[in-house]
Amino acid sequence: MSEKTTHRSTKSSPKGRKILWGAIAVIIAWFAISGVAGPLFGKLSSVQQNDNAGFLPSSAESTKASELATKFTSQDTSILPALVIFIGPADATGLAAVGEFGVAVASAPVPGTDSTVGDYLADGAQLIPIPSQDGQAILMSIPLDNDALAAPLENEKPALPEVVKAIREQAADVSGFESHVTGIGGILADLFDSFGSIDTNLLGTTLIVVALILIVVYRSPVLWIIPLFCSVIALSLAGGVVYLLAKEGILDLDGQSQGILSVLVIGAATDYALLLIARYREELHHHESRIDAMVVAWKGVVEPIVASGLTVISGLLVLGLSDLKSVRSLGPVAAIGVLAAQLVMLTMLPAILVLLGRWVFWPKRPIHDDVDEKLSGLWSKVAGLVGRRPRQTWIVTGVTLLIAMSFATQLKTSGLATTDAFTGNPDSVVGLDKLSEHFPAGSGDPTIVIGPEADKDSLIAALSEVEGVDEVKQTTTPFIPGGPEPTPIVVDGLVQIELILDKPADSVEAQGFIPGIREAAKAASETAVVGGSTAVNFDIQQTNKRDRNLILPVALLVIGIILALLLRSLVAPVLLIITTVISFGATLGISHLVFTHLFGFPGADGGFILFTFVFLVALGIDYNIFLMTRVREEAKKLGTRPGILKGLTVTGGVITSAGVVLAATFAVLGTLPLVFLAELGFAVAFGVLLDTILVRSLLVPALSYDLGAKIWWPSKLGKSEGPLQEEAKLEVEKV
Repeated sequence: MSEKTTHRSTKSSPKGRKILWGAIAVIIAWFAISGVAGPLFGKLSSVQQNDNAGFLPSSAESTKASELATKFTSQDTSILPALVIFIGPADATGLAAVGEFGVAVASAPVPGTDSTVGDYLADGAQLIPIPSQDGQAILMSIPLDNDALAAPLENEKPALPEVVKAIREQAADVSGFESHVTGIGGILADLFDSFGSIDTNLLGTTLIVVALILIVVYRSPVLWIIPLFCSVIALSLAGGVVYLLAKEGILDLDGQSQGILSVLVIGAATDYALLLIARYREELHHHESRIDAMVVAWKGVVEPIVASGLTVISGLLVLGLSDLKSVRSLGPVAAIGVLAAQLVMLTMLPAILVLLGRWVFWPKRPIHDDVDEKLSGLWSKVAGLVGRRPRQTWIVTGVTLLIAMSFATQLKTSGLATTDAFTGNPDSVVGLDKLSEHFPAGSGDPTIVIGPEADKDSLIAALSEVEGVDEVKQTTTPFIPGGPEPTPIVVDGLVQIELILDKPADSVEAQGFIPGIREAAKAASETAVVGGSTAVNFDIQQTNKRDRNLILPVALLVIGIILALLLRSLVAPVLLIITTVISFGATLGISHLVFTHLFGFPGADGGFILFTFVFLVALGIDYNIFLMTRVREEAKKLGTRPGILKGLTVTGGVITSAGVVLAATFAVLGTLPLVFLAELGFAVAFGVLLDTILVRSLLVPALSYDLGAKIWWPSKLGKSEGPLQEEAKLEVEKV
């Protein structure tokens, strides 16, 4: 008796009607949830924190120095300096004009609000023009109140970019000068502007790219809308939850985490949708009732989707071991996104598909004919190649990956200067270049050393001899024309010493001076601490190295345990992890070649390897899970080697499509004007394609085929090359 005649329609049965009503209830529930979560997602940018210093652990020396430094400015507020450089004659007339700007800027209106720049100035701020030694530029430091800037504007936008915009507009009115706003305040304002396009431009571009791919994959004018719509629901849920947690201070959110959240949720949700829809379409050929088909399809994909999500979530949560708050918070942010994608795609998507019926696949509607349309075509030929020449296949692909991997050692991950962090040239970067032309390179952003007053002279003497230090001076009261002479500041028996470096404060070269400065400071005073933005950047790079050495092996161990439980094997998880790590290394090697010779980037951020590893290993394992769970299912019926070929054939198209979707979503990160996200987007996109097309399609199946049943050791499936007896018996009874 054929299977076709044993499946009767249940669309009018009580069970079928119950399932349909359940589907309607699920859809209504998700619409209600999205109605609440959607508006919260729209406010996500208002709870961003993009200050590197704020993400360092309290144990970092630069953090301790920053806490002490507030004693030398104001007891009640932290200062965020915006440096305004005026290019022009630094004569009496020019100084007077810039001085007038210093008076007028406090009254400058902040765009879109009733506030003025003066509302965001630090208490007692003195805006004093400082001429350059060459007489061709004037510098003015505008100390902003970081606490006041923390509150979003009335329109829920971050305050800093708008305040700096007002300063720039006011500075542009000073005739006879070219002006730029830079320093920490200007740089962070431009960063906020870059991240501000995440919730509009980035999301819109991502959805357009995914829509185009789905239209090509499904070749249907209707079907592509459903998974895309569900992915937006998942993103609104994730964004709403993250907003509430960030608003309450439970987790920290920065711009890069928000950008990654958007592309990760859209990409992961679409991947899960592709897997479910492909299996549903396959079962529609075997079942007259679409309800029966969906039940079988859902049961077939729920295990790999849950295991896949659990693997990704576990890999992301390992980031909680990081000492950097920005990295540590990315784990739960991204994990929330993956969990939301799973929930929506395992509930709302099947509910919509069941209600709409087969017509959504038009013009190629699957009919009840017991024909498996996946057993022919390109992927049957790929499976044939693996079956005929397994050893040659894995040797060739393995050697190719190892050659690419050899270039990974040349990848520079010592960090990026601020001037190199943007793909374009925002005003703050131009201002930094101009600043270094007319003032000492580290002007306006000194490295600070804080120590006991009793050790002041020995500290100044020791620090004056350190490589890279251009000028050493003790912090004094502000210079006010016509006022009293500045006097050294002593607070609680401590003094602050400012070091002007001969390299830009944000540069990698300047970071290289920090170990020598700290060594000299400790030799002169055991309790002295070194801080400032250069020291902060150095501590971030050191923390990145520490995180990398800890998190990478822990993530592999956690993922290995999950794979062992899922596949009931010890051999298969080891094989999958080794191949994925090799693929990761090959991606780093190719990334070095592309960054250096094609994009012209000077290097990569210190966190690049860690971020790339977590996403590539977690997501790369995803596709191997989709493949090997199906292979294991087929191996029970057909035997291991035939099961490998059948599993590769039936999953080839959907997994490749999923890989293309995920690669495209991460590639969209390159549209943001930040080098780190452009590099991360390329690396993850390329690595996902490498995993999908080469590793999962050729290397893993060929290695598994060569090993045969040993791949399942020590489970009973690994004891015989043939099908399990009870499974084979069931197959015979179906015929």
